[in-house]
Amino acid sequence: MTEIETVRLPHLEDYPLYVGVYKDVQNSNFLRQQLLEGNSDFEYAFLDATVILSRNHLLAACFRAINDMLSDRLKSRNVHSEIVFSLSPNNNIAESFRRFGIADSTKHVLAVKVGTKSEITSESVNRHLTDHVQGQSVPFSDATLRELSDVARIRKIYKASAPPKGKANGHTESASDEEGLESFIIGTMALKGS
Repeated sequence: MTEIETVRLPHLEDYPLYVGVYKDVQNSNFLRQQLLEGNSDFEYAFLDATVILSRNHLLAACFRAINDMLSDRLKSRNVHSEIVFSLSPNNNIAESFRRFGIADSTKHVLAVKVGTKSEITSESVNRHLTDHVQGQSVPFSDATLRELSDVARIRKIYKASAPPKGKANGHTESASDEEGLESFIIGTMALKGS
């Protein structure tokens, strides 16, 4: 069964987010093609889950995108593409889609649907994603995102230096290193375009 989570952002309760995370997706090329063709049934932010560090990382981008939609400041086609753009540390829309959007080879997908209409519900999103995403549904949690994320790639995208290597384990980051990286990323996203 698909695990769609409904998230209501503070101050934006009228625009719920429906979020699903999928491992080992077999049809990324199909999903990407639907986006390229402008198929309105597939109006989602389909993201490469390996470049999302945490829930807060994604939710900060969603908050900015919805605020930009409500203020008529969208720089892309719709609120879903604006979520992808909001993740970027710079103002290059094409680059943000290459780095954060779904590619034909994407194996782990994060799908976000903004409830902009009353007919968009958790049930309708769940049904649609169950019918069209060929992958294993997993919880939208920090633990899942940590498991799927490529921290070295995320650091490269945001130009964040790596923490000094520890004596016991030089390959994994401590919780405080990850929190520091998350703060750096969200700060970078917030400052873009200001």
